[in-house]
Amino acid sequence: MAIKSTIFKANLSIADIDHNYYADHNLTLARHPSETDERMMVRLVALALNAHQLQDLCNGDGTLGFGIGLSNPDDPDVHITDYTGQKRLWIEVGQPDEKPITKACNKSDHVLVYPFHHASHVWWKGLEGKVGRQDKLEVLYIDSDIAQQLGSLAERSMQLQATIQEGQLTLSSNLGTVFVEPTRWK
Repeated sequence: MAIKSTIFKANLSIADIDHNYYADHNLTLARHPSETDERMMVRLVALALNAHQLQDLCNGDGTLGFGIGLSNPDDPDVHITDYTGQKRLWIEVGQPDEKPITKACNKSDHVLVYPFHHASHVWWKGLEGKVGRQDKLEVLYIDSDIAQQLGSLAERSMQLQATIQEGQLTLSSNLGTVFVEPTRWK
């Protein structure tokens, strides 16, 4: 019998001062048995950092959410989809291979990848020559120590406050505060 995903609930209040975006999001995160708390929380951070694009890309007439997850590699980790069903923003977390990145660039208007593992530099050096020419692609590294701190905020039921100012996200809960400032590689 297969192990089922663990369900996490997050009430995320976003105050994105950089983009004048203020909203509360009630989110359900399904954590696949092979997914770590760190990866799940980086998915949540990626959503928070890009939530403002719901207004920018779709004039508020679209959906922002999590994909099916690790169980379906053809689905993004986080996405913004417009009212026609077109993926406007495709976000991958971790270190995807060349083929999924290329496929995402063909299916979406914009693709973001958030690597966070300590070996991500080696991954990117091996992949940069293959996908670096993709105009739709951005790669934003989150330090592995920061990802571990994010993992320590994971709870089955979370109340989170995300404040974004000058490119830095401050994520706070009753368990603590983590400061996240992704480094742009591409």
